Order: sequence, then structure tokens, then C-alpha cells
Amino acid sequence: MRFALSAEQNDFSAALDDYLSTADCDAAARAWADDDLGPGMKLWHGLSALGLLDLLDSGGSLVDLVVAFERLGYHAVPGPWVETAAVLPALAIDSGGRLASVVLPPHVPYGLDADVSDLRLLLVDDGVHEFEPGERLKSVDRARRLFRPEPGARIGDGVPLAFEHGALATAAQLLGAGEWLLATSVAYAKQRKQYGREIGSYQAIKHLLADTVTALELARPLLYAAALTASARDVSAAKVAAGQAASLAARTGLQVHGAIGYTAEHGLGLRLTKVRALVGVWGTPAFHRGRVLA
Repeated sequence: MRFALSAEQNDFSAALDDYLSTADCDAAARAWADDDLGPGMKLWHGLSALGLLDLLDSGGSLVDLVVAFERLGYHAVPGPWVETAAVLPALAIDSGGRLASVVLPPHVPYGLDADVSDLRLLLVDDGVHEFEPGERLKSVDRARRLFRPEPGARIGDGVPLAFEHGALATAAQLLGAGEWLLATSVAYAKQRKQYGREIGSYQAIKHLLADTVTALELARPLLYAAALTASARDVSAAKVAAGQAASLAARTGLQVHGAIGYTAEHGLGLRLTKVRALVGVWGTPAFHRGRVLA
């Protein structure tokens, strides 16, 4: 058997990269964090035109979804993409281009961008309920605008795959963010000099970067295996591995960049906080390790 992306999937990834590379996603994420949703909604409509919102509803597979969410994570695209493009199809709900906010306690306790979402769904044991946005809460990732849900009427039955879709898409975002952190760290190590030499020539830096490459490359097959099976064990293994790899990439990026990594102007900070937030959402590492062990 051949385990590789198809030409169509590679082309789709390249098309997303081409669009997002010229869209200034970092600026859109910063604006989103400050409640200026215009740039982020422009991205929303552009990605919708590329077919991202209808990916699963139009015959796409979970592998296609993972391909797309890796690119979203790489470019730090803001907005409730996991909820709208990954979770709604598992609930057999067509977004119709609308934003969706999904709460699934205890793993997703708060509604992402609930104040601007047309669809607000609370998934609990007895089914799907509507909810209204309540108190606004802070996230370590300022672009994640969180709201406490106020439950409303029951509108349907829950679907077990909703959680697996959400966790899988989040794992793909983590892997993409880790890829950006690695690529940026490698580029910086090649140009930054200390004591007359590029810092990337020092053995300690080489080891840090090599360990990060290894972690990301070991997480990748777990992620795509989970996309093929959608089983609880495989999704959890992918979420743990992608979270660990992205966290290592974040620590390495900060060590390589030094103080510049703390500045608000550098894209590193956007990924550091996003990785920290995504590691714990759609199931904590402890929860997912428990499912693998079980």
C-alpha cells in the first residue's frame, strides 16, 4: 500500500498556502484579539471560497480535513474553524457559511467566538442544545475569544464523532503551528550571529532543532492514521503527540530567538500562546493519554 497524500491533496495544501501567505494572517489574528473582526472575516470568506467550510459535506475525507487544518495552524488563522468546518459535519449540520460556536463539557467548556457566531451549540449527554453567550473570559491566546455558555432549548441528538472531529482538527492545527515554529527557528538560526558565527552552527542549537524535527515527524503518521480510522485511541494518540511536538517546537523557538520572541510584533508570540491554548482544548493531555492506556 502507498501511504502518501494524493496529488489533489498536495495541490489543495499548496492553494491554501498560496492564499494564506499573502493574506497577513498574523495581523488578522492580532486584530481578532482586539475585536476588530474585519480582517479575520475576509480570511473566512476567502477560505470558504476555496472550499474549506464545505470540505466534509462535499465528499472530502478526514485526511483532507487534516491537510487543511495543518495549514490553518501554520498560519495562525483566527476564528472558530474547528467548530464550523470539523464538528458541524459530524452533527449533520450545514453551516451555510455561518460561524459556529460549540461547547462540549468538560473538554470544551467555553464557546469560542460565541458573540459573533450564528450557530451556538452545547453538546451534553442528552443531546444538542442551543446556548447564549454569557460572561466573557480570557484565554492565554488572545485570539481565542471565549464565552461562558448559558444553556437553552434542546434541538437534537448528539453524535459521538463530534468530539473526535474536534480533537483531530485541533491536533492538525498543533502540528501546523509546530511546523511554523521550526521553520522560523531554522531560518533565524542561519542568519543570527554570535561571536562571529551563525548560532545555527553551534552544536547545542543543532540538537534542539533536530529533536524538534524528530518530534514533529513522529507525530505526523499518528495524525494521518487517526484521520483514516477516526478511532478514539488513534485520535487521542495523535492529539498527545502533536501537542508534545508543538510544545517542544515552541520551547525551541523561544530558546533560539531569545528576547525577540517575547515581543508583540514577532509572529513567534502568536504561535507560543496558540500552542499553549490548543494543547488543553478538545481534551487535555491527561485525558487523551488515559484513552490510549484504556
